[in-house]
Amino acid sequence: MGKDQPQRMDQNWALLIVDMQMEMENVTAAGRPRANPDAEANIAQLLAGFRGAGLPVLHVMHDDPRPESRFRRDLPSGQPMPCAHPLAGEALFWKTGSSGFVGTGLAEALQARGITHLVIAGGVAAFCVNSTARSAANLGFVIEVVEDALIAFAMPARNGGDLDAEVVLEVTLSGLAAGFGRVLPTAEVLARLTVPA
Repeated sequence: MGKDQPQRMDQNWALLIVDMQMEMENVTAAGRPRANPDAEANIAQLLAGFRGAGLPVLHVMHDDPRPESRFRRDLPSGQPMPCAHPLAGEALFWKTGSSGFVGTGLAEALQARGITHLVIAGGVAAFCVNSTARSAANLGFVIEVVEDALIAFAMPARNGGDLDAEVVLEVTLSGLAAGFGRVLPTAEVLARLTVPA
């Protein structure tokens, strides 16, 4: 499922950026252990590549209904990070749960544009990226998750202590690769983009 061979990208492909909001930067600056220190730079490269190739770019961001959350659209911490700021004309969908496909109209928007393949990047890998990627695959989209363009933090273990950020990322990516789609690095995605003449 979703494991077709790599191919050149056309208008059936889109880049989906998940939850690249300022609170990610705040948590990183506060010292929470994380994997992929170059995720922001890789996301910026993906955005430049897709935009340069004239392919669709869409954004999903989190608007948590809980008043204590920092991921809210009415707070500075809920605003897009500079590396992933949506441009005019790029669709932005606000979600209140983990999956970008629940209650947002994202699937309908993709279908209306004839998009069948998604390249997914953003944060947090084990949560909203994971939920969004699995939902996309379950809805019939072919997905690729960009392994070095994901923010992944250490996670509290259910019996105490923390799970290392690299372990959390590897388990998340292994699960996606085993049953939902392809996992690959930024360079392999960029190599398949064609810039219009």
